[in-house]
Parts: sequence; C-alpha cells; structure tokens
Amino acid sequence: MIDLYYWPTPNGHKVTLFLEELAEQGHGLDYTIKPVNIGKGAQFEPDFLRISPNNKMPAIVDHAPADGGAPINVFESGAILLYLANKTGRFLGIPDGADAGTALRQRILVNEWLFWQMGGLGPMTGQYGHFHVYAPEDIAYAKDRYRKEAERLLGVLDTQLEGRAFIAGADYSIADMASYPWISPYDKAPLDLAPFANVRHWQAAIRERPATRRAYALTKQVSPDAGKPMSDEQKKILFGQGAR
Repeated sequence: MIDLYYWPTPNGHKVTLFLEELAEQGHGLDYTIKPVNIGKGAQFEPDFLRISPNNKMPAIVDHAPADGGAPINVFESGAILLYLANKTGRFLGIPDGADAGTALRQRILVNEWLFWQMGGLGPMTGQYGHFHVYAPEDIAYAKDRYRKEAERLLGVLDTQLEGRAFIAGADYSIADMASYPWISPYDKAPLDLAPFANVRHWQAAIRERPATRRAYALTKQVSPDAGKPMSDEQKKILFGQGAR
C-alpha cells in the first residue's frame, strides 16, 4: 500500500500519472491519496514534515517496501518516480527482452531527461507562471527572462522528440510523466507551442491516454475549488515563506 501525499499541481500529477498508468497496464499498486492542501499550509504541519522535510508535496510512504522492512518515505517528485519505477520495473524506457547493454543505456537516457525536467523545465516554467500569473507587480524583465527560458527548453524537448514517440524512444517512461504536466500548465498565461510541432504531437498523444485522463480527473475530486483565483492569504502561504 502506498500513501500518496498529494495536491493537484504539476508535480502532484506526475505521481498519479505513474500510478494510474501502472493500473492501466495491469501492474497496479494499491494507493491512498492523503490530500495536502498547500493553500491552507498543510505542507508545514509537523506530521507532514516528518515525511517531506522540504515542506513540499508530493511525497509517498510505501508500507510494503521490497526489503520487507519498515515503511519507506520518499519526497521530491523525481525521486518518487525513480523509486516507483525501480520497485515495479516499469516505465524505465527499457524494451521487453532488451539485453544488458541496451537496458543500461536506456536507464541512463531516462534518468538524464528526468533530471532535465527536475532541474530545468519544471523550475523555469514554474517561474514563468509565477511572474505571469501570481506576482503582485508586473516585472517586465522577469516575465521576459522566464518566457525565453521556457521557450528554450521547449525547443530542447522538441529536438529530442524528433523521430521519437516519447522522450527516451518508443516506450512511455517516467521522463515523459515528469515533463508532461509542465508543458504550458498555466491557463491564464499559456506558452506559445506553435513553433514546437513535436512537443504538440507528443503532448496530444499523452493527453489521450486513459490513465492520463483518470489522473487529471482526481483534480476536482481532491480540490473542488481548483482553478479558482488564489486569495491573498493563499499567496502569502505559498509565496511568502522564508527560513523562519
């Protein structure tokens, strides 16, 4: 049994994409969603911090780890995807029947693009969204800076997808699950995807997967107010925290 500490954000969607895809393929892990209402500050509660010391969700607790020992806590969305992929042997981009050399190289490729998303696409697109949607001041330099960087990263992804169905080749992997939620996630400030035909084709293919639809359907189940304007108090909780 997996406890998933979740809220419907791009990083939260990564893990539900994995778990729902796993179920779609008949290899499902039982999981229970533990909502973490980040707009109300649930991410700062002591019980949650014992699982996710960076006061961010998602996080998981695996009550049936492979070693048969005590439950394992995992925080950071990329680490969670790697943990679940290794636990199940699924979505590592390795074709069935691959030899050891092919498996090694595919793992490296998937890991590269997973960390590319964690270190680049997610943070830069997130900053784009902050300054275009949430910032209290209109700061032209910041808006232009992060728009250009988001577009640069979309260009990198578009090049990687040339001639490939998915980021690491023919097989859907955790690299795709990590990146998909961060492709223009802000309805109020959509990025221009017109120049990136490969990204648009890849995005559309993932959007139509039944597991993707189920994962995103959890949004309204967990947060009926999702999509409504954020209050000043919510912004203070999400964007006003310092070391203390």
